[in-house]
Amino acid sequence: MKKFLLGVLALLGTTGLAQAQDVFGKGDKMINLGLGLGSSFGSLSLPPISASFDYGVADNLINGDNGSISVGAQVGFAGSKYANIGLVGARGAFHYQFAPKLDTYAGLMLGYNYVNWKTGYNASFYNYDSFGYNVFIGARYFFTDKIGAFAELGYGISYTTLGATFRL
Repeated sequence: MKKFLLGVLALLGTTGLAQAQDVFGKGDKMINLGLGLGSSFGSLSLPPISASFDYGVADNLINGDNGSISVGAQVGFAGSKYANIGLVGARGAFHYQFAPKLDTYAGLMLGYNYVNWKTGYNASFYNYDSFGYNVFIGARYFFTDKIGAFAELGYGISYTTLGATFRL
């Protein structure tokens, strides 16, 4: 999985090497609202939905004009007839801009997973709580100064998350 994530990040890096205006830096606030595709939790009637928030805490870390760090939070939920899955956690990421309007990043989320499932038609529900994590890479493309689209690959509530991103 680690090699796959590094390969995708390298591919994103080759899509354009032009220096551009800063799309994510210190003091920036972003919200991602996404829908997950593919999950380690099996067949789901409610696909994984998630929201994340990123706040820029440092910028201009590489060559004085690129590279930033963000901290934030993430929540997610998915469900089926026999199971409900949730996660909540804190996340951090390193951002590097390879092309105009494109924010590429890689990071880690640490938090709490909650799984509630039913083993059969008349069975009781069981609960399982655990430490959760997600290693992810992602990209945001901005159509305007405030609105864009994002994609993230990783291991969290879904393997792939696609959605809208908003600059606050």
